[in-house]
Amino acid sequence: MAGVLAAKKTSSLIPLCHPLPLTNVKIDVEILDNSSIQVTATVKTQSQTGVEMEALTAVAVSLLTIWDMVKQYEKDVDGQYPHTVIEDIHVIKKVKA
Repeated sequence: MAGVLAAKKTSSLIPLCHPLPLTNVKIDVEILDNSSIQVTATVKTQSQTGVEMEALTAVAVSLLTIWDMVKQYEKDVDGQYPHTVIEDIHVIKKVKA
């Protein structure tokens, strides 16, 4: 849900991004192993512009939301959070319909 909302609010979050009428936003979350997940956002519009910023924002906010939800379960013996990294957020493919 957070990723979908983030995609729709990208123009409010990123300076100089203009609002776009999105026709579809899909967020996929895949658990890769005990300590890694992968989030993929697919964003569509019928406008004559790309939606890369909306997809990237959706992934980033999805990952931040997941971290916020699970951090209480991730503390080590000393009550500290382990080293957590959100990385490699990138555009995989851009298709002009």
